Amino acid sequence: MKIVCYLLLIFSFLSIKANAQEERKFIREGNDLYEEAMKDTAHTDTIKFNKAEVLYRKALEKRPDDAKWNFNLGNALYKQNNFKESSSKFEELAKKNTDKIDKSRSYYNMGNSLMMQKKLDESIEAYKNALRNNPNDLESKYNLLYAMKLKDQKQKQKQKDKNKDQNKDNKDKNKDQNKDQNKDNKDQNKDQNKDQQNKDQKNKNQQNKDQQNKQQQQQQKQQQKQQPKISKENAERMLQALENNEKKTQEKLKKVKAAKAQQQKIEKDW
Repeated sequence: MKIVCYLLLIFSFLSIKANAQEERKFIREGNDLYEEAMKDTAHTDTIKFNKAEVLYRKALEKRPDDAKWNFNLGNALYKQNNFKESSSKFEELAKKNTDKIDKSRSYYNMGNSLMMQKKLDESIEAYKNALRNNPNDLESKYNLLYAMKLKDQKQKQKQKDKNKDQNKDNKDKNKDQNKDQNKDNKDQNKDQNKDQQNKDQKNKNQQNKDQQNKQQQQQQKQQQKQQPKISKENAERMLQALENNEKKTQEKLKKVKAAKAQQQKIEKDW
């Protein structure tokens, strides 16, 4: 019975040892691929980084809490531009790590992943956390200043765009106001022109009327000038003739009255 148990213990130990060797093999091969991909500075060899990721994940299936292997996995994800997953992985490591240097490195890589996602506020906070754990980390200081500079430029550009939009709105508003003002001025000028035209027409009609009256007066004067003038002697003769006719008419009337009176007297006496 003891022999069987001893043999079982031996087999169990050998199995654990074999599994450990297999895990290390995955890590070793993954590291080799990662280093080969890093040597190619001309371009990013995402294929090798992807193969390294696969090997790291196989090793972590056996030891999921291994901090170094998880760190390597985060780096492989970052090199494949999978920044969202890499930032989550480094954040997880930063919270779990107890060693300040390891924690600082995790926050630093987390800041890089966040910056690549253009999450400047979050990346700035990550770099600050890296420096809180390792104040002497020059790379964290440099990246912190760089992220803060980018944020400042972004805010200035945002303000510039806001001012540009505001100026455009003001310009459009002024354009509409000028358009309305021009329309009002046009209508006002139109009314003024109409009033002026009416006034001019009225003045023209008055001028025509005055001209007609003037012409009539001139015609009358012309006619008066054309009428023959009567001399003083002729006028006296005409008046004398009228007086003579008047006397003759009076004498005839007297004779008629006298005749009627004589006739009435005769009829009465009879």
